[in-house]
Amino acid sequence: MKSVINILLAATVIILAFLLYESIMDPIRFNKERDIRETAVKEKLIDIRSAQVLFRSKYGRYTGSFDTLVNFIKYDSLPIVFRKGQVTDQMIKDRIDEKEAIKRGLIIRDTSFVEITDSIFSIKYPIDSIRYVPYGNGAEFKLQAASLVTGSMVTVQVFEASVLNDVFLQGLDKQLIINYNALRMEITKFAGMRVGNIVEPNNNAGNWEN
Repeated sequence: MKSVINILLAATVIILAFLLYESIMDPIRFNKERDIRETAVKEKLIDIRSAQVLFRSKYGRYTGSFDTLVNFIKYDSLPIVFRKGQVTDQMIKDRIDEKEAIKRGLIIRDTSFVEITDSIFSIKYPIDSIRYVPYGNGAEFKLQAASLVTGSMVTVQVFEASVLNDVFLQGLDKQLIINYNALRMEITKFAGMRVGNIVEPNNNAGNWEN
């Protein structure tokens, strides 16, 4: 009987030790996998921001459509101005402005066009997948664009690309996701990752950059 009790006590100790070990390792494993996924999401959001900045440089606004953004990246181009020469002190004395200098061939200004893919993405970049959330099982980022009027009555263009933590952390420990969402809400007021802000201008910052 005594030996049986000893065996049961030993088994209980082993089980408790295992549970204690798991209680310590679960958050560590969660944080490690979360960091991997967040890095992939962040890189995709930065790519979206880069494309939006170029889109606005040509069209004066952002787009809330991934179809429009993808077509822009794949098929559109940007003007590049080649500049040679500048207005000199002598030209100023001779009352020759830049327009007249260009007309006389003293200054050269020539415009060419470069494809968007040559500007920010390599030819092998999977452009059609820019809308999809890494580890999201086919889920897409939420993309929005708007015009806002600031307190000083200035109209500014804004956009926001975002995804909730629940989307790209799916499959991980649910309680740890809930705890992490609460932490992110306390810090950034958003339980996910986003770049830009549709409510107030933030210079297209990511909420991991705040």
